[in-house]
Amino acid sequence: MDTMLALLKDIKEDVDFENCTDLVDGHVIDSFDILQIISALNDEYDISIPASEIVPKNFNSAEALLAMVERLQDE
Repeated sequence: MDTMLALLKDIKEDVDFENCTDLVDGHVIDSFDILQIISALNDEYDISIPASEIVPKNFNSAEALLAMVERLQDE
């Protein structure tokens, strides 16, 4: 989780990623931030995030992002 939080802080440092659970729904991050997150996750975790995974529930929290990454790594 520490790696995920550090990665997210690099993208948008003024957000409390550890506790925020409505990053997308609460308009804390925008589509540009999501593109940056996808790119960073692809590089950091050596995964490819398909369009079908780019939905608010996967991007609303650091925990949800980590769960998505782990799921994609297992495939």
